[in-house]
Amino acid sequence: MKLPNSIILATILVAACGNEPVEGPAGDLDALAAEYLFLELSMGLHDSAHVDAYFGPEEIRTNAESAALPLTEIESRASTMATRLLNWPVEPADAMQSARVDNLVQRLGALNTRIAMRKGETFSFDVESRTLFGAAAPDHDAGHFEAILDDVDTLLKGEGDLSARVNRFRDQFVIPPDRLAAVFDAAIAECRRRTLLYIDLPENESFELEYVNDKPWSGYNWYQGNSQSLIQINTDLPIFISRAVDLGCHEGYPGHHTLNALLEKNLVEDRGWIEFSLYPLFSPQSLIAEGSGNYGVDLAFPGSERVEFEKKILFPLAGLDPSEADRYYELLELMSRLDYAGNEAARDYLNGTIDREQAAQWLVDYSLSSPERARQRTDFFDTYRSYVINYNLGKDMVREYVERDTEDHAARWQKFEQLLSSPMSPADLQ
Repeated sequence: MKLPNSIILATILVAACGNEPVEGPAGDLDALAAEYLFLELSMGLHDSAHVDAYFGPEEIRTNAESAALPLTEIESRASTMATRLLNWPVEPADAMQSARVDNLVQRLGALNTRIAMRKGETFSFDVESRTLFGAAAPDHDAGHFEAILDDVDTLLKGEGDLSARVNRFRDQFVIPPDRLAAVFDAAIAECRRRTLLYIDLPENESFELEYVNDKPWSGYNWYQGNSQSLIQINTDLPIFISRAVDLGCHEGYPGHHTLNALLEKNLVEDRGWIEFSLYPLFSPQSLIAEGSGNYGVDLAFPGSERVEFEKKILFPLAGLDPSEADRYYELLELMSRLDYAGNEAARDYLNGTIDREQAAQWLVDYSLSSPERARQRTDFFDTYRSYVINYNLGKDMVREYVERDTEDHAARWQKFEQLLSSPMSPADLQ
């Protein structure tokens, strides 16, 4: 990647100043952005999960490793930088510059929240999610989900526990392990084909796909820079046929891989906004990333197109009988209305009002998870905490933003691409 002169200068300033805060020329936002990268990379030395991706100047990473700032120093310098940015002179007509400054302020606020947590300070689930990700999920009681469960019970009539009934029915739609690669290759190829009809991606973009084990998540995109990604699929538990398109779109097209490639091209390369060469996982950017990843599935496969594609292409590749497919997808639509049940389990578990076993049982009862998937989900709560809100609340916020005042499908794709190419924050989606 060829760096703009402003980034080269900012990198030199950070390297030259060592442990000292970078002031830079008056009004030099790029110098502050390079200092910001130094602070985030410094935090990454204390928290291995903090920096999800970095493809910026290697000199800044090397300098952070050499300086090895303590948490208190990172916190102090982040607070000072945020104060400077809050008073930063921005032309009223320059909406992108204003969004850039606001984005940096919010990232720094999330950084200091994460530092406080690392130092032992505790927050309620909602306060944590709001300060890290810029939003708090609605609170639903059991009655909200029981009405949906009644509809599921009507669909899958039978004796015995509803969750067990649901999981027995779903078991017939598991992709055989020896057919996973063929199914996922076809699903991702179709997700990419549909995305490229509306979004121009860099010519060199590509990804590597790996199948892994022993992870608290079902899929992950590790962005490498230069429009390249490593996508990993966790095979600890059986994978349902519907997950191929879910993960293909979410992790790839038009989800994380597309988002990161567009941010790199439009903000880092074209504008020289170096801060977007780093993705801090515990930041408002994650609500945009996960929300757009989930909404991208519906955008790429509107209406009945997904069901038709899966029945025609993926079911034969998986060797599955499509005779119950229509009822399967009707079940999935009902279960999608239970998505927020996971938030309630996480909220009560992390707030300390229920223990792990109770959280897992809630997921079995109200998310209709199998016991094995419920236990894996509680592992996710331990690792990523309030991050769970980004998937469902993020999707709803992105959907509302994209579909507001847009009825034409192409117009929605255009608005979606603009979102993926901008420094917008969750507050901007309102």
